[in-house]
Amino acid sequence: MELRVLEYFLAVAREESITAAANALHLSQPTLSRQLKDMEDELGKQLFIRGSKKIELTDEGKLLRKRAQEIMQLVNKTKGEISTDEGAVTGDVYIGACETDGTHIITDAAKRVTDKYPEVRFHIISGDDKAVEEMLDNEIIDIGIVLDNVDYKKYDSIKTDYSDNWGVLIKKDSPLAACNTVKTSDLYDEPLIVSRQILGNGVLKTVLGKSDEELNIAATYNLLYNGTQMVKSGLGYAICIDGIINTSGDSELAFIPIEPPINTQMHIILKKGNIFSKAAQALIDELK
Repeated sequence: MELRVLEYFLAVAREESITAAANALHLSQPTLSRQLKDMEDELGKQLFIRGSKKIELTDEGKLLRKRAQEIMQLVNKTKGEISTDEGAVTGDVYIGACETDGTHIITDAAKRVTDKYPEVRFHIISGDDKAVEEMLDNEIIDIGIVLDNVDYKKYDSIKTDYSDNWGVLIKKDSPLAACNTVKTSDLYDEPLIVSRQILGNGVLKTVLGKSDEELNIAATYNLLYNGTQMVKSGLGYAICIDGIINTSGDSELAFIPIEPPINTQMHIILKKGNIFSKAAQALIDELK
């Protein structure tokens, strides 16, 4: 499968039209249609559902789109690294980060790097621990920030002393909002909104003392911003870490820490055996 054809595929997926994609690619429509048909034949799968008004992706097409985007990003990243002048510290550094206030450790170090090397650019991609590790495994990112346990067989870790405090995000008109802390037992019968990544991995058992099945899980979120909308709508209380959502001033939300305190260590991880660009290595050296 050629990279050129992957670009064609992504254009059609983006435009939802062979005609529009052909115009954007400066190809004839029959040429583009033939390339796509050859790709489907090569893979042995139907990638598109060709409707009267627009083209939609099949499940296999959606998977290919995700992988093709990762491949093209990696290709562009590699081109930039290789084409950099010898000795120059320039280019792009990609960071995958779960939600934590500890990200400032990375951004502070990035600022120090750009003070030395103004042509270095930084890109942060948000996601949960699983998404960050997947991007790191596929070398889409250079550095990852995770809060869960680290697989030291796969990853090197840069030690930090930063940890996050667990609590509950609630509306300020909730009865619990008047409390300085909340006991886990106060939450057992309440509708809870939890991060998707902590379902089934034992974190809730650590934080609340009960398994997922024993709790009233009303909703889940991937990134906490969306979880806050659920809280504001009255769907329940969000179990989360402190420092991500601003609850000061006229915010209608409050963060109440769990008592006794439950903390999660932040980890900066690198793929073992990875060869880093000069720009990424400059950040790693600054962090160390």
